[in-house]
Amino acid sequence: MNVGILGATGAVGMQMLECLKERNININNLKLLASKNSAGQVINFKGNDIIIEETSENSFTGLDVVLGAVENEFAKEFAPAIKKAGAVFIDNSSAFRMDTNVPLVVPEINKEDIKNHNGIIANPNCSTIITCMAVYGIHKVARIKTMIASTYQAVSGAGVYGIKSLEDELAAIVNKRPMPEKNVFPYQIAYNCIPSIGSPSSDNYTTEELKLQNEGRKIMHNPNMNVTCTCIRVPVLRSHSISVSLGLEKNISIEEAKAAVVRMPNVILEDDLNNKIYPMPINTTNKDIVSVGRIRKDYVLENGIALWCSGDQIRKGAATNAVQILENL
Repeated sequence: MNVGILGATGAVGMQMLECLKERNININNLKLLASKNSAGQVINFKGNDIIIEETSENSFTGLDVVLGAVENEFAKEFAPAIKKAGAVFIDNSSAFRMDTNVPLVVPEINKEDIKNHNGIIANPNCSTIITCMAVYGIHKVARIKTMIASTYQAVSGAGVYGIKSLEDELAAIVNKRPMPEKNVFPYQIAYNCIPSIGSPSSDNYTTEELKLQNEGRKIMHNPNMNVTCTCIRVPVLRSHSISVSLGLEKNISIEEAKAAVVRMPNVILEDDLNNKIYPMPINTTNKDIVSVGRIRKDYVLENGIALWCSGDQIRKGAATNAVQILENL
């Protein structure tokens, strides 16, 4: 097939390229699209040099699938041209996620929804993907009624400049230089946590926090699930972690919960507190698995189970999930 990557020079776009290579996707023609500033750069893919092209409405002719790694405004701008060209748009932005006519897909959970597409398939938010991967096995055993989640999100979730901000601040502290100007995060992120990601939304939640609530319901076909979420930016380079408490429709044992987690594809159980074995972002970095551990009874929620999970938000939380959708498509 003929594949395009829209936003090919960003962190997610470059990871999509690597995932296509790693998963040995059979591609006849690969088109890399970006902004005018990146046009003309050359990227090697499987021994072939590909020139990055400036994106226009005519860029999508002849393509079968377009992987999107751009912000909402550009996804909305180019979606009509992609559909007009007859290509399927697998979009990593949040522009179409809650559109009732657009499937929102994590292949391990709801790949059957892919067939209902009308030219656009949405890739969920990174924290949503990681959390749903961690809890869906349990959900299949005992339906989730309530979820309380706190995310601990790496700076790379804010793109390559998020990484640079943390590294520059740490260098300034170590070398006793003035702190660099803040242009990505509202406060210093080195040695700090910032309990706000996204923009303010309703009821004093942020847009990032509402994504887990709304997207999780759609992915797991669980429209009545009650979710409350707090999203926190932490000084970790890569891989998000989430603390989750679940209120289930029936009581299950810890052993049943662990067995349910193990049955999920691309999920591993790392849960031995006595031997200091548990999920950590450093151990899931640059991997396509979600690690789950610290599984225990929640003493507050009815039929409660608490857990902790980690996953690479650039890979499974974005690029790999999109390429998996392409494979299933």
